[in-house]
Amino acid sequence: MSEPASTKPYLLRAIHEWCVDQGFTPYLNVIVDAHTRVPRQYVKDGQIVLNLGPEATHQLLMGNEIISFTARFSGVAQALSIPVANVAAIYARENGQGMAFEVVPAESAAAEAATPSTGETPPEPAPPGRSHLTRIK
Repeated sequence: MSEPASTKPYLLRAIHEWCVDQGFTPYLNVIVDAHTRVPRQYVKDGQIVLNLGPEATHQLLMGNEIISFTARFSGVAQALSIPVANVAAIYARENGQGMAFEVVPAESAAAEAATPSTGETPPEPAPPGRSHLTRIK
C-alpha cells in the first residue's frame, strides 16, 4: 500500500481560501533553496514572505507539489515557483492566524532518510511573532 498524500497542499489551499473569503491578505513564508524560483534580492536569511492576495498575484496555481504565479516586484512582472515542501507558513497578514509547517531542507531530508531515527523529536520553536499559528509536521 502506498503512503497517503500529504495534507499540506490541501491545508495551504484551505487557509488561502479562508483568508480571501474573510477579506484578509494571505501571506506565505517560504524557505528558499535551489528549487525555489523567487526574486533573490528579496530573500532575507534564506526566507521570503510573499503576498498571495488576489490583487498581488496573477495566474495563481496552488498544486500538490508546486505553487506558481506571476507577481510584480518593483513594477516588474516575474514568474515565481515555490515547492510546497518549502512553505514554512501561511497566515493572514491582518491577524497572524494561519498554520506553520515543518520544512526539512532537501539535503537534510536525504540524510535523515539514510540515518536511523532515535524516535525522539526535538522541541520546535514557535515562528517569531506568529502566536496564532498552528504547527503541522
